[in-house]
Amino acid sequence: MKPFKQTSINPPVFFSAAALILILVGFAIFASDFTQRVFGQTQEWILTNVSWFYIVTVAIILLATIFLAISRYGDIKLGPDHSQADYKDTTWFAMLFSTGMGIGLMFFGVAEPVMHFVDPPVGTGGTALAAREAMNITFFHWGLHAWSIYAIVGLILAFFSYRHGLPLKLSSALYPLIGDRIHGRIGQAVDIFAIIGTVFGVATSLGFGVAQINSGLQYLFDVPVGISTQIILIIIACGLATVSVASGLDRGIKILSQLNLGFAVLLLLFVLILGPTVFLLQAFVQNTGSYLADIVSKTFNLYAYEPNDWIGGWTLFYWGWWISWSPFVGLFIARISRGRTIREFVRGVLLVPAGFTLLWMTVFGDTAIYYILVGGLQDFANVVQGDTSQALFVFLEQMPLASITSLIAIIMVVVFFVTSADSGALVIDLLASKEGMPSPVWQRVFWSSLTGVVAIALLLADGLQALQTATIASALPFSIILLIAMFGLFKALKLDATKRQIRYQTVARSQPLVAGQSWQKRLRNLIIMPKRDQVLRFMDTTVKPAMQAVCSELRKAGFDATVSQSEADEDIEAGWQLNVEHHGEYQDFHYTVRPISENRPTLTPADAKNPDAQVYYRAEVFMIEGGQDYDIMGWTEDEVIGDILDQYERHRHFLHLVHDNDPQGEATT
Repeated sequence: MKPFKQTSINPPVFFSAAALILILVGFAIFASDFTQRVFGQTQEWILTNVSWFYIVTVAIILLATIFLAISRYGDIKLGPDHSQADYKDTTWFAMLFSTGMGIGLMFFGVAEPVMHFVDPPVGTGGTALAAREAMNITFFHWGLHAWSIYAIVGLILAFFSYRHGLPLKLSSALYPLIGDRIHGRIGQAVDIFAIIGTVFGVATSLGFGVAQINSGLQYLFDVPVGISTQIILIIIACGLATVSVASGLDRGIKILSQLNLGFAVLLLLFVLILGPTVFLLQAFVQNTGSYLADIVSKTFNLYAYEPNDWIGGWTLFYWGWWISWSPFVGLFIARISRGRTIREFVRGVLLVPAGFTLLWMTVFGDTAIYYILVGGLQDFANVVQGDTSQALFVFLEQMPLASITSLIAIIMVVVFFVTSADSGALVIDLLASKEGMPSPVWQRVFWSSLTGVVAIALLLADGLQALQTATIASALPFSIILLIAMFGLFKALKLDATKRQIRYQTVARSQPLVAGQSWQKRLRNLIIMPKRDQVLRFMDTTVKPAMQAVCSELRKAGFDATVSQSEADEDIEAGWQLNVEHHGEYQDFHYTVRPISENRPTLTPADAKNPDAQVYYRAEVFMIEGGQDYDIMGWTEDEVIGDILDQYERHRHFLHLVHDNDPQGEATT
């Protein structure tokens, strides 16, 4: 009889989230009018009474994100100090772009600039002034503010997960404030909230977005527009997403994201070259300058002296949408960003996608405005106002090869849907699974399929608008959670930076030219370039006894000290580790020595004659924050003991400084 295979499902989160999703869908289907009225009144109250809070929150997020990139915290890695990025920059950016807002650019790239141009918040539409303001507003909605929201959530999750070993879940963001209670009911409630927001966020996007695919198919193949067609499209998109999610992150999302980025660049260049090229280049420079010049005034503009409904329908809608989507997108960004420094992370998540987004909006939006303002295509403006889902295809009709470019656009929209559903299933599966247990494929397939079922059910019951309103309203409680998590992040970063500073300014490392050791021996240790078995033997005969000697003395002094075999980490082998547990609010001490392989340099004629010796091994010291970049191979037992004591003295000095700066003694992260 085969033993029962333990499931990776986290029952309180998995079943509670699934049940609540079904209940909310039931309300949206069987009491759609009541649900829409309740959610609508909630959103109206939020926009009327706490719109200022949304504005201030987004401003704080943007300022905090920029500060983290330019401050001393920027050099801290999202992972151990020795970790490297999991993905190349181009692959990483493609995945960011596809999951973050790729589908939004396809839907609003033409529609939003034209709508602001025809009906601006202030002034007369259809003028050159209205055109400049339309692009300024579009840049504002799709620029740094939107990506900073995704960046700060991804940064918080990646830092606490990869730097401090916490689960890659939204609840981990609250660790500095509630400690181990993130593993209890509070943490489970936060993760359930994130799952519900992700499912409904992706489902509403699927439901509303199929309208654009349907419009494109009608333009190309005269496919009728209707609910039945859109349901078939959702089934196809979710079927493709299921295949993608079953193939894994490194194949499904990665390949589709790279494919779509290639299509996006080709379509962008096509419109740029065949459109009013010189005008677009001039407009991009001017739009960027206007955006940067007005960013402060626009950030805090609530139209308090000229109240209208425009800000609620546009700016606050976007801010609420970005915030409500940030648990999903932020967690996915964190998942693919291990090993990058905070500065690299912010530069990649904030500047590169925002720059591409603004270029896209200029090329498509300004070309559309040019056709209306200069070409006199007023009918085009009327079509966009009447049905935004047709905007892109009517726009492409004004250019050569319209059938081909429209087909490419449809393919891009479908692939964006697939990557959104795929990455959504991956994120939900992470939230609903137990820590450290690989989940089976069926769990990801379940969440991908459930998202499609929810979208179809809401489409049939005309409940998508109610759930979209609820998703936006959910941004209010999450804004509060996010501000608290940001406070915890800065608190943890301060401790981390203090420890890094002490690492370089306190007691000098115990280099092996002490206790009468000859310089010849030190030189020999430098040039030996030992093999793996030599390093392992050195660790067993010298490092382990040195650790045991220190451990014995610490235990005599009443400390809880142990020597054990460390766990392997990624491609790094296990080693010997000295642990000193402090059992309080203070951070524990871990001193580990691991065998690390390095490429062997060709420095002598003998090296050149021996091409088979491609690598050598180092006995490298690791602390809790990662590799320390120095080798103790060949040291004596006393010298290893001296280095352990140096590191422990440095650690105690760090705790002393932290305790002095924090009267409450909160020295852990």
